[in-house]
This record gives sequence, structure tokens and C-alpha cells, in this order.
Amino acid sequence: MKKIAILGSTGSIGTQTLQVVEEQKDLEVVALSCGGNIKLLEEQIRKFSPKLVSVWEEKDAGVLRQNIADLQVKVVCGMEGLLEVATVPETEILVTAIVGMLGIRPTIAAIEAGKDIALANKETLVTAGHIIMPLARKKGVSILPVDSEHSAIFQSLNGERHNKIHKILLTASGGPFRGKKREELKQIQVEDALKHPNWAMGRKITIDSSTLVNKGLEVMEAKWLFDVELEQIQVVVHPQSVIHSAVEYEDGAVIAQLGTPDMRLPIQYALYYPDRRPLSGKRLDLFALGQLTFEEPDTETFRGLALAYQAMKQGGNIPTVYNAANERAVALFLQRKISYLQITEIIEAAMNEISFAESPNLDQILATEQMTYDFIDSRW
Repeated sequence: MKKIAILGSTGSIGTQTLQVVEEQKDLEVVALSCGGNIKLLEEQIRKFSPKLVSVWEEKDAGVLRQNIADLQVKVVCGMEGLLEVATVPETEILVTAIVGMLGIRPTIAAIEAGKDIALANKETLVTAGHIIMPLARKKGVSILPVDSEHSAIFQSLNGERHNKIHKILLTASGGPFRGKKREELKQIQVEDALKHPNWAMGRKITIDSSTLVNKGLEVMEAKWLFDVELEQIQVVVHPQSVIHSAVEYEDGAVIAQLGTPDMRLPIQYALYYPDRRPLSGKRLDLFALGQLTFEEPDTETFRGLALAYQAMKQGGNIPTVYNAANERAVALFLQRKISYLQITEIIEAAMNEISFAESPNLDQILATEQMTYDFIDSRW
């Protein structure tokens, strides 16, 4: 039995990870964490019998302790709780499905404790890749990507590690507004942006997909994961979401990973790497599909992607500014306090406002996040 812990077990990736656990039968869930959805967490506790669970608020922890008083489960809370879940001695791999920069400290703690990381928290590498990747190498820990695109790149590198990458082809569905121009996006409402054409995801990442900010974050993550230059990462809009990404090698050969849009596949691959296991669900039918199409991204309309390249070229703490500004702007949009187009306007304003730090440590990264939040809160 392979023992795992999950940060963010009640979110989209967390729940699908538990579906994999349920189907495969030889994974043991040792620890879980969630934000505040203690009703669902209790259901997970009763089904998967973890020894340790963490919630964010002490009051929620108190309610949960009462609700599961009949079980032998330790309930903790806050950042200390996340760190405890991340470093449970018996776990072999930590699934980081928590949203936001909250995942950085637990990920570092898990690596320090020698745990492999199934990485679904892209903010960890976007803001702290210069800390995380050298630490993982030093500790001999594997960083196994769960994001579908990065998993596809990882799979396309299998058996080719000794060969030099010429280019990474990072695919994007284009989101619900593909083909539209800025003028058409002025009246976009929350409900419109939450209708993704292919993937079932959480609210924030669905908005990020529509603005192409999510693709920008993935570009940053790919740079760190696969140790390539920014210029070697090309975003390709592929509306069918069948080719999940590809790698072009020096000789011109392109190796890609194809499949139906199902997040359980990259999750399961990370948990069992290098082995593949049977997985239920729909199979790719090329005859039914008929054709695959590709387009260049429209970075004038979807400024989020262009700003991501700019942030990564500047480096230092600017990717943190980009990420934090987007988090706050998306929250404001979901609360209907700003318009859709203001999301990227706020990101750009924050990138121009926050002072530059060349090689930030963890404290400086977290301080940059707070400065970005403070700047936005003072203006919008």
C-alpha cells in the first residue's frame, strides 16, 4: 500500500485524487486538509479513514472534532496544521492540491522531510521555483506534475531525458471566449466566464483559463519544471483539448500526449509513476473526433498571457506580483466588484507598482504577496 497525504482534499483535484484512490484500492490516505468545507471533509474522513486532518479555522476544527468524536482522527488547523499534514512520517507522496501561495511552506516542509510531491499547486513554482527545484534536487525528491499540460510534457520526456529539448509546445483550449476581441469582452459576466468548453474545474482556475492567465502561470511553471528558457515555451491554442502538450526535440521530432480531458489520468500517473494502471472512463476516439486544429494565441485581447511572459522575463519577485494580483482581481470579479477586463488591468498596474526584488527568499515572497494585496485593496 502506497501511503499518501492530500492538501486541498475537498477541491476539484483533491476529490478526483480520492476517486483514483477509491478505484485503485492500493493507496492509503494518511492525512487530508481542506479550507472550510468540513461537511465534505467529514464524508471523506468516514470513507478513507485518515489518521490526521487539518482545516484552516480553529472554529471549524472544533465543530469537526465534535462531528467525528466517534473516530480516532486527530484534527489540527491553520498553517501549523498544513505543515503537520505535509510531513506525516509514514506518507511517501504529498498531493498539493491546495489553491494559492498557501501551498509554498507545506511543500517546502514536505520536500525537507523527503516526500515526493504530486504538484497541482502551480503557485509554488511560479513564485518560488528558484527555491523549490534546487531543494528537491538536493533532497533527492521527485516533483511529479499533476497539471494536465505539464504531465503531458513529463510523459513526452519519458525515455528522452538525455536528449535536448528544442521547444515545449504548451497547449491551451482558448477558453470560452476564444476568437472574441476586447470590445466583445466588455460586458462579460461571471456566469459567462465560468462556462469552460472542455474541463470541469474550480471557479478560480476556470476564470484564469478564460483570461489565459492560467496559461501564463503554466508557462512559468514549465520553465522551472523542465529547466528550459522562456523562449523555448510556445503556447498553442488547441480547442479540442486532445493533445495535452508536446515536446519538440533537436532533430525536429515532436512527441505528444493525447487523451480525453480527464484530470484523473495525470493524477494517477503522478501517484504511480513510472507505472501505468487501468483507468475507467471514456477513451479517445480519433474517428469520432475527425480533426485537430491549432491557432496562435491572441495576446492583444488576452493580455494575461503576454503579462506572464513579461513577469518571467523580469524575474525576481515579479511573478509573485503577477500571481497575487490575479488572485485578488479574480476574487473581486467573482464578487462582481470589477469588470472582466479589469482583471488584467489590475495585474499590469500591480506589476508596475510593486518594487523589484532580484532573488527573493520565502519571507520576501510572502511580503511581496501582501504588498500586492495592499496595493489593490487601496485602489479597487
